[in-house]
Amino acid sequence: MPNTSSLPLLISLLILLSLTGLNRAAIRILIGTCHASGFLTGKAGFCTTQNYASCCQTGELYPQYRCSPAVTNTTNAKLDVGGFSQGSDGGAAAECDGNFHSDNDLVVALPTGWYNGGSRCLKKIRINGNGKSVLAKVVDECDSVNGCTADQNYEPPCPQDVINASPGVWNALGIPTSMMEVPITWSDA
Repeated sequence: MPNTSSLPLLISLLILLSLTGLNRAAIRILIGTCHASGFLTGKAGFCTTQNYASCCQTGELYPQYRCSPAVTNTTNAKLDVGGFSQGSDGGAAAECDGNFHSDNDLVVALPTGWYNGGSRCLKKIRINGNGKSVLAKVVDECDSVNGCTADQNYEPPCPQDVINASPGVWNALGIPTSMMEVPITWSDA
């Protein structure tokens, strides 16, 4: 609970935000929060479990996110291994360039909020983890809203703060791909 001296300022800020016509997602981003915008009912299908992918279960509810935490010079995130080659757990070709990518390529997929409608497509981000740093190219969106379809390898929507990275990124950071959701920081390069 804020102290009483800051209450008028908070009320004024909320009134100002409501008058500017900002939607709820924009307000969440401005105040630094990101909450589930809904839930997707799972549908099971053929799911490649390469790279330790989790598969949708019929009837299971999965959170959907249209936002991600605010990006800073040291944005906290979790690194997950993802496949970008044809037939891998990544599903379809990369959204940014329509291509598949080798496991050795330094490429990532960002969750919907950080992907920001493709504004980071083919741009590099810096990932810091395990005492090392690597530049990786954004080639895809890890959809935080949709999932449980063939295009998403029947995987649930991505969490709002997880970056899917190729095995090449993991190798460059010296992190075994058998680890899951490793804490890292990242920033635009």
